Parts: sequence; C-alpha cells; structure tokens
Amino acid sequence: MRTWDIFCKVVDNYGDIGIAWRLARGLVSEHGLAVRLWVDDLHAFQRIWPAIAPNAVEQSCEGVTVCAWRTPFAAAAPAQVVIDAFGCTLPEAYLAAMSVQSPPPVWINLEYLSAEPWVAEHHGLPSPHPRLPLTRYFFFPGYTPETGGLLAEAGLAGRRAAFVQSGVAAFWRQLGLDAPQPDELRVSLFAYENPALPALLDAWAADPRRITCLVPEGRVIPQLAAWLSVADLRASEVHRRGALQLHILPFLDQDRYDHLLWACGLNFVRGEDSCVRAQWAARPLVWQAYPQADAAHWDKTNALLAHYTEGLDEAAARAVGGIWRVWNGMPDVEDMSACWAAWRAQQAVIEAHAGGWCERLGLAGRLTDKLVDFVENKLK
Repeated sequence: MRTWDIFCKVVDNYGDIGIAWRLARGLVSEHGLAVRLWVDDLHAFQRIWPAIAPNAVEQSCEGVTVCAWRTPFAAAAPAQVVIDAFGCTLPEAYLAAMSVQSPPPVWINLEYLSAEPWVAEHHGLPSPHPRLPLTRYFFFPGYTPETGGLLAEAGLAGRRAAFVQSGVAAFWRQLGLDAPQPDELRVSLFAYENPALPALLDAWAADPRRITCLVPEGRVIPQLAAWLSVADLRASEVHRRGALQLHILPFLDQDRYDHLLWACGLNFVRGEDSCVRAQWAARPLVWQAYPQADAAHWDKTNALLAHYTEGLDEAAARAVGGIWRVWNGMPDVEDMSACWAAWRAQQAVIEAHAGGWCERLGLAGRLTDKLVDFVENKLK
C-alpha cells in the first residue's frame, strides 16, 4: 500500500484545510492509500469536521491518520508521496529526511485552483530543490483535461440527487424553516467582508418577491449586524426587512454545508473549496475571489466567468457577469441594484445553465484520480 503525507497550514480560516481534508478522505476511500494529514491548527479543522480531537497529537478519522503539525517538528519517516498543500513549506527536518530516502519521495506542490489559461502550461512542471537532491512537481487543479482536474468524491452526483429528491424537506425542518413558498428565493451567503454587501442587502429588501438568506456564522456577521443596526448577531436569530428575511445559522461542517448548497436556489460563495462545491451543486452561484492587493483576483474572476458563461445567451451571460463583477469590486460595472435586477430577469435561464455546467465539469477529470495517476507514473 502506497504511503502519502499531506501537509496543510490553515490559512484564511477553513479553505485550505477543507480542500486537504476532502483530498485525504478521497485518497483513502477511493484508492486504498495510507494517508497521514499534518495540520497546524486542529481547532479550525474541528469546525469543519467535528469528530476531530483538537488536542490529539495523532488520531484516526475516516481512515486518515491526522497528525498535529507542531514546532519543533518531531522526527517522522517520510512517506512515498509528499504533498505540500498550497506551498505551505515543509519542515526542514522532514525535508532533510526526504533527501536521504532512496528512491526519494514524489514531492508535489498542490496549487490553488484557477481557470486562467496559463494553468495548463504549468501543470506538472518540475522544480529542483536548490540544495537537496529533490524535485518538486507543480500540480494545478483546473477546468480543462490538460490540468489536474477538480476535487470531487465518487458518487457525489448520486448523493446530491438523492438529497434533492427526498432530503430537502427534512433539512429545512432541521433549520426551523418551512418549505419555500412558490415565489420565494432561498440564498446562502458565505463571504469575506465585502463593501458591496449593504447594497446587495438593500436590493434584496426591495425585491418584489420574497428572499430568504441563510448565513452560516462567519466573517460577514459584523457587516450584517451593522446593516440591521443591531449590536450583534448569533446563530438561530431571524431578522426581516422588506422582502428579505435573514437567518443566521451555526457554523456548518462540510457535509451540512453541501446540503445547504443543494437546497438553496442561489449560493454566494468565496475562495476555492466552497466555490467548487457550489459548482457541483448544480445551482446558480456568485463567486467572491480571495481579494489580492494587486487585483490579481479580478483576472481569476474573469477567467472563471469566461468558462462558466460559455453557452449562455448574451443577456444571461451579461447578468451573471454583472453580479459577479460588482460583488468582486471591479470598476466600470453597473450598481448593485441594476445588477441584481438583471440577474432576476434571467433567473430561469441561469438556473437551467447551472445544471448543464455541473455536467460539463466532469470533462476536466477528478483531481484524486489524476493525482494518483501522475504519482504512479513517477514511481514506475
């Protein structure tokens, strides 16, 4: 049985560990590999997966050996395959141990997902270590077959279909909600702090139809509280203004968050992990890229928009592009009220497109399968 080590530092709350955990679970359950996941913040990990014991040095969960990544790093024999998730920088002692292995481990830097064209050109390229006899390979997830594909477990589409057919009503009841009214739009909101949020809430409050927004506890809670003119917001609170009803939810683990995405008619998502899960949900989405000082996130947003809106008619593509761009703070876009009205006018077309897009995603391949194939070719 092949042994794999995945190293992950928890950055920006939960995105990096969310991806690393999905990957580790998939490698164990679908490929029968022995996987150790080294994590520097088990308390954050526990939020997305409550079974994690945050003070344990080593524990087994879902078949994965979860290890606390502490400083100084305790001696550990390197695995045959080592994944440096998102350039997190391996411990020097571990690198030194890798360098005396014969043969050396296959060392992979799992990069962030991007739809930009250059990703395919850089996927799989080697990078020799400047001092040690080691080579690191860059593995880029992406949206075309020439990239590393997208993270999705086997059977995901079947689980989603079963939930949509028979589990949605129970899910709403668990949240203390009735089934949606025929003209009601249910929206999930998972976002970084965003200057565009008050205008979006204003547009929803003024909408001619009812909108219910479900917000898991997170970074936008202070902004929501300010918009509502209240001191604080806590899980289970409900507030209404105009057509908008806001429900604050407790922080959701990975599986429950999937259920929220599957149940809602529109999902506002951020970063990488929730963005990919929203695309697999076959529901319309609005993506907030991780903000970067040099505005590089605008290039990432436009690149994904180009893929995502392919095949949409012109009016619907403009509506999707408008709401995505204003939400990401891009210049030269209409105001939020106009962008929301345009999205509403094209809602039915956008909903139909989201289902087709979900099916097209599979053409890029599944990241776990492509990663295992890449490694096996290096180990031959």
